[in-house]
Amino acid sequence: MKPVRLVVVDDSLTIRAMIETLLEKDRRVEVVGIARNGEEAIEMIRLEKPDVVTLDIAMPGRDGMAVLDEIMDMDPCPVIMLSSLMREGAPIVAEAMDRGAAACFNKAMIVREAKRFMTLIRTVGRGLTMVEEPVAIAA
Repeated sequence: MKPVRLVVVDDSLTIRAMIETLLEKDRRVEVVGIARNGEEAIEMIRLEKPDVVTLDIAMPGRDGMAVLDEIMDMDPCPVIMLSSLMREGAPIVAEAMDRGAAACFNKAMIVREAKRFMTLIRTVGRGLTMVEEPVAIAA
């Protein structure tokens, strides 16, 4: 089975490095692109046609919600929204899901919930489940 192709979009070098480090040991996921902002993200997604995108909500310039809208208008692919504001029942989770996100994940939980995060990327990237309930991992 070929690996799930992932584009990581985050303005934080720490978060980008953390996601890359987590996933480099997993042969089932291949990071095909890393973008620091919305402009880079759209270009990279057009170029790479990934199976899944992890997308930071709070970024300078075009924020993650604007980028999400653009992805959904352009060539929809599953998007996992990342934010430290993600909590079960948070309005931002409902808004992201309404705008087409496949799932939401709390950035602060990426390391502690690494297995769940990696499973979510693989599951969403393979299109196995369109998550009925927003997956918001609360801190």
